[in-house]
Formats: sequence, C-alpha cells, structure tokens
Amino acid sequence: MPSGDSPDGTGATVRANGHGLFTTLPAAVPVVGSPTGAGGSSAPPVFKTGSKRARAAFTLAEVLAALAFMAIVIPVAVEGLRIANLAGEVGQRKTVAARIAERVLNEWIIASRMQGTAQSGTAQEGKVQYRWSIRSEPWSEATMNLVTVRVIYLAQGRDYDVRLSTLVNTSSSL
Repeated sequence: MPSGDSPDGTGATVRANGHGLFTTLPAAVPVVGSPTGAGGSSAPPVFKTGSKRARAAFTLAEVLAALAFMAIVIPVAVEGLRIANLAGEVGQRKTVAARIAERVLNEWIIASRMQGTAQSGTAQEGKVQYRWSIRSEPWSEATMNLVTVRVIYLAQGRDYDVRLSTLVNTSSSL
C-alpha cells in the first residue's frame, strides 16, 4: 500500500517506519473557527480525529439520577397497584354482600309473620364468609317498620359492610 493513503476511507495516514511496519496516524481535520473565534487568529486550529465510531456511555451522575428516579417511582407504582387490587376485591365482595342482603331481607319479609325468624346468621360464598344481621324498628307512622339488613365481610384484613333497608307495613298480612 502506498504511504499516505487511507486504507479504510477515514482520512488516517499510513506510514512505514524503519522496521517495515506500518503505523496509522489519525487524520487531522480542522474544525470551523479557532478557540478564540477569530478566523485569522494566530491560535492553533482545533482538530478532531476522523474516527466514525463514537463511544456511547452513561456518566455516573446519569446512572445515579436514574436510580434516584426509580427509587421514587417504583414504590408509588407498587402502592397504586395495591390500592387497585384492594378496590377490585372490595367491589367484588360488595356485590356479593348486596345480593345476600337482598335475599335475607326478602326472606325475612316473607317469613316475618312466623315465629322464630332468625335475626342474624352467616352465608358462605366461595371461600369468603359473610355475616349478616337484621333489625326492625318502628317508623314514624304507626303501621310501618324500618327493616335494615347489615352484611359484614372481610377484605384484605379489614371489615366492610353493606346495609339494605326497606319499609314494611305491619298492619296487613302479605
């Protein structure tokens, strides 16, 4: 290869040394302007290497900033998922509890004229146990009673309840 030609097209100079070995020297490419900004300055021109490959890496400060950001975001995201899970579980169990309350209230209204009507109990729905109680109290009108069913259920270690009420006419039979 003739001395002075660039073997890879990057503009590097190849020269033979005294031992018959070749040395590659980076090409000096002048950058527009000079360090002082004056075109005709006596300052030496600024050069860059002709390498086409740039080294991409993160600095320590960038890595630490990313870790700090993740330390803030991850706990917030996990707490959001926990709250969403709790809301979903409570919503599903509340639907079942409302259905149980409606059934218990209807059964009590139908059987209220009979002696020995239960005032509390439990209902099993899947693996979850629902405790219910029923209360009847006089309404402002003498012939009416306010009947309320309360169903209590457990969701993630905490008790929740659903209440369902209706007015029942006590003067006539159903």
